[in-house]
Amino acid sequence: MIREERANNVLICVLDGEVNINTSPDLRKAFDTIVRNNEKKVLIDFSNVPYIDSSGLATLIEMLQRLRRIGGTMKLANMSQKVKNVFEITKLAKLFEIADTRDAALNNF
Repeated sequence: MIREERANNVLICVLDGEVNINTSPDLRKAFDTIVRNNEKKVLIDFSNVPYIDSSGLATLIEMLQRLRRIGGTMKLANMSQKVKNVFEITKLAKLFEIADTRDAALNNF
């Protein structure tokens, strides 16, 4: 579900598949490790995510809050229009920094 890559000092989490009630626990476990490892800059790449539900959104909000508590930051990138619409409808596009491309997000850390 999650493949981790690095670019400079940014941890890139490439999600694969739907982010929903069934996959959110795995995402939360991966994020637990990220926080334990004291990662400060995290980019979530949505290029392979066709769908996200409310439990996926809740997991991302929780992760953002946990990162901010340790002085970290999280950005999102490469969303399909369908996924981006979910963030806009729920007003979460105002909470998260969302970039069109991975490069645009990386240049802005």
